[in-house]
Amino acid sequence: MSVYFYDSEQFLPIDIDKAWNFFSSAKNLSIITPRELDFTILTDLDNKEIYEGMHIDYTVKPLFGIKVRWKTKINKVEKPEMFSDMQLKGPYKTWEHTHTFFKKDNGVLMKDHVKYELPFGIIGRITNSLLVKKKIEDIFIYRRNVLKKIFGNGNNNN
Repeated sequence: MSVYFYDSEQFLPIDIDKAWNFFSSAKNLSIITPRELDFTILTDLDNKEIYEGMHIDYTVKPLFGIKVRWKTKINKVEKPEMFSDMQLKGPYKTWEHTHTFFKKDNGVLMKDHVKYELPFGIIGRITNSLLVKKKIEDIFIYRRNVLKKIFGNGNNNN
């Protein structure tokens, strides 16, 4: 059994409340997810802000254009500093994603920490090395680029 981690951070030249309002709205996930994943939210969200215990159902095509159902649970919320979600059903054996927001003088430093595990033992480890690790990295690169377009680049390396 192999557990993997992916970490990403990005400075956004916005205040922490604006960052929280954007990222705590699950409907914005489709905006920051690459189109080829065909990410579709199935849950009627009614523009609700996330809350602990919230379940969200999606479909996504993570590999080879194969559509899978994905169900996540928001398992921790500390507004406006962090929230975490975990997969209840989906393509991973384990998926836990923590979103953290740090207030800066001229914006917010947003950090993502993903812990994931693939099924199928050695086949999962090979699949991670050949495909999954790069796919996750590409998703976060896409997100960074979209967020730059939405909120601006900022000139802070913090």
